[in-house]
Amino acid sequence: MRLKKSLMISAIAVVGVFGLAACTDSSAPAPEETAVDETIEFEAGTTMAALNEAGAITIGTKFDQPLFGQVDADGDPQGFDVEIAKLIASKLGIPESGITWTETISTNREPFIQSGEVDMVVATYTINDKRKEVISFAGPYYNAGQDLMVLAGNPDGIEGPEDLAGKPVCTVAGSTSEGNIAEYTDQITALGGYAECLPLLSSGQVVAVTTDNVILGGLADASAGEFEVVGAPFTEEPYGIGVALDDTDFRMFINDVLEEAFEDGSWADAWESTAGAVLPLPDPPTVDRY
Repeated sequence: MRLKKSLMISAIAVVGVFGLAACTDSSAPAPEETAVDETIEFEAGTTMAALNEAGAITIGTKFDQPLFGQVDADGDPQGFDVEIAKLIASKLGIPESGITWTETISTNREPFIQSGEVDMVVATYTINDKRKEVISFAGPYYNAGQDLMVLAGNPDGIEGPEDLAGKPVCTVAGSTSEGNIAEYTDQITALGGYAECLPLLSSGQVVAVTTDNVILGGLADASAGEFEVVGAPFTEEPYGIGVALDDTDFRMFINDVLEEAFEDGSWADAWESTAGAVLPLPDPPTVDRY
């Protein structure tokens, strides 16, 4: 895999912050390389035709989220989002070696799509109407829900967001989680990545870290028992794949790929080889062809 050099340093730094192995140690089978469709043809002038002809695609994903998108010791992203992205690339006739991975954090996902920095973003990216004003979404390919992660044993007795009034919490700037949790507390520390929240929770500077339950599940699983997830989701977070606002053809192509993956088992295989190390296999969502 090829990573942009300017982002490799930050990715390695994130792994250092975790003080954890990049991949959760589990019995989940390692992902197999996705077979590439070498016979497919696309209508001239479409994004799909251009990417197929180039044999290359630039994909934005997270580098710091266990189970969904986290770099390994070689600097290669691993996780469910990554496997979904590889699946889409393969249906464009692009092998894994043709993918350039670009780190996207919550605050730069829309700008990277709008500027053409990436061709698409697969990065625990919640579909919402505000974001649809500037980019488009294929999917969803997974439905998550916002939850809370606390110290093991839950010493502050946090059972849900209603218990956070006047108490400090940490999340990521620019995420939907930041806006959602503001309804319950004004003591919010919003940082660049969830890894940066972990020392604050460890030291008691915040009583909880909040984001989607699947992200928290990966962080808790990798924490050697230091943290636990409350297990009371209070929102619905449909994860979509971000593409350029007016690129309806590309969006619909990705929707086709996702629906096929739901049916043929490749979506389930992607889950079991990544997030399935910790979380049970969910039901596939219904694609929203708005």
